[in-house]
Amino acid sequence: MRSYFTFILGMLCIIASGQNINDVLRYGTENIQGTARFQAMGGAFGALGGDLSSLNINPAGSAVFNYSQFTLSGTNYNRNNDATFGSSTLNTELNALEFNQIGGVFVFNSSDSPWSKLALALNYDLVENFDNEFFASGNTSEGLDNYFLNFAQGVPFGNLLLGDNEFIEEGYLRIGSQQGFGAQQAFLGYYGGIIDPVDDTDDANTAYVSNAEYGSVNQRYRQTTNGYNSKFTANFSGQYQENLYLGASLNFHGILYEKLTLIDETGYDSGSAIQSATFDNLLRTEGTGFSFSLGAIARLNENVRVGGSYQSPTWYTLTDDTSQRISSDLADDDIGFIDFNIVNLFEEYRIKIPSKLTGSVAVVFGKDGLLSFDYGYQDMSQAELRPTTDPSFASENDFITSQLGTVNSYRLGGEYRIDQVSLRAGYRFEESPYEDSTLIGNLEGYSAGLGYDFGGSRLDLAVNRTEQDVNKFFFDAGPANAAMVNQINTNVSLSYTLKF
Repeated sequence: MRSYFTFILGMLCIIASGQNINDVLRYGTENIQGTARFQAMGGAFGALGGDLSSLNINPAGSAVFNYSQFTLSGTNYNRNNDATFGSSTLNTELNALEFNQIGGVFVFNSSDSPWSKLALALNYDLVENFDNEFFASGNTSEGLDNYFLNFAQGVPFGNLLLGDNEFIEEGYLRIGSQQGFGAQQAFLGYYGGIIDPVDDTDDANTAYVSNAEYGSVNQRYRQTTNGYNSKFTANFSGQYQENLYLGASLNFHGILYEKLTLIDETGYDSGSAIQSATFDNLLRTEGTGFSFSLGAIARLNENVRVGGSYQSPTWYTLTDDTSQRISSDLADDDIGFIDFNIVNLFEEYRIKIPSKLTGSVAVVFGKDGLLSFDYGYQDMSQAELRPTTDPSFASENDFITSQLGTVNSYRLGGEYRIDQVSLRAGYRFEESPYEDSTLIGNLEGYSAGLGYDFGGSRLDLAVNRTEQDVNKFFFDAGPANAAMVNQINTNVSLSYTLKF
């Protein structure tokens, strides 16, 4: 009965928000997904169109289709992560198989109007697959105690004590609800045995010390994530006379994200009262988003096409819930009742991801092949957590403005046709969203693929590889412990297109 009761309390608990720059980057980054043809050519479709995933770049692209068609795509996602922490490097590899794209376009031709063609397209794309995992292990001078001391200093000791006949999990939820996340972490550190007040006889005491003695400790860290950022696009476009294509799209996002972090710590001094400690966190985020896009493609002559598009800001509405657990040699006997069944619900919040501009040019060599290039511009320093009237969000938004900058992206793709066979290749380069690129490095990607046209249908295969160095911090506050993770993502995609 006790576990059920505290679970209900957890579901009703609303605590101060803890959202930060990591949320902005997580939902503001769109990894190249889509059809196999789109991926094989590096996503350079802004001036080409004629592919359902090209609507993510330029909504005018659906008017380029000559006939109605349907496309279904599946991808195997291979994650290969080398995590360096101190002098140790550990490798983790993960595979995930997903249906990542499905959509169709309906083309209507007219012979008695300057609008010679109209197109309606509906498409679903997996913008980001969050399935990932890495391990890190190494020696550090900043232990878990620094995390809890960071929150505890300045909190009156009396505020952390359990009430009469109050269960420990009830106190954990109550403090989170009434006093906020920081006081809740101080509570967890105290009852987890990691920290103590300097004077435990004084309820007004606001200074705390660590119960761990060490010069350095051994830390093992594991982070597992899963979920998705999906996009459903409703698109309308038209061809005006012979050489101009115009289009618009409404984009509806769905977010599901889960992150599990596990920290084990050992290697304290022999005289330390604590010889081992663990601290685990589970985050779950759900929400929706909306954006719109406008675009145009112009045929300058038989060979050259240019395109331009505007992607509006994406407005996300999200809710988080978190769960925690902790253990140490000095932990309270009842600390095990605070586990992943005890859930803190955050208040609903919003994120605005900045708009994006794309310019494109393509050269088409008749039926033999083509070359295409896209340039994208996005100012990530304009990202915002909302409501901006929230003091904690205002402070974090100032931090975002100071840390993030302009992201320039470049995509190059080519296709060469031999009868029914198409050979494709692509290159992608995207700058770090940080002003300091040592936190997140530039992303570089290569891709290749082939397709076979059966006449009434087409089968396409692509291999897409990206590499990026990312600094993964173990804590959102306190210790600056981080692993430098070299992320190599390799997607193998297969698409089937049926023409009508």
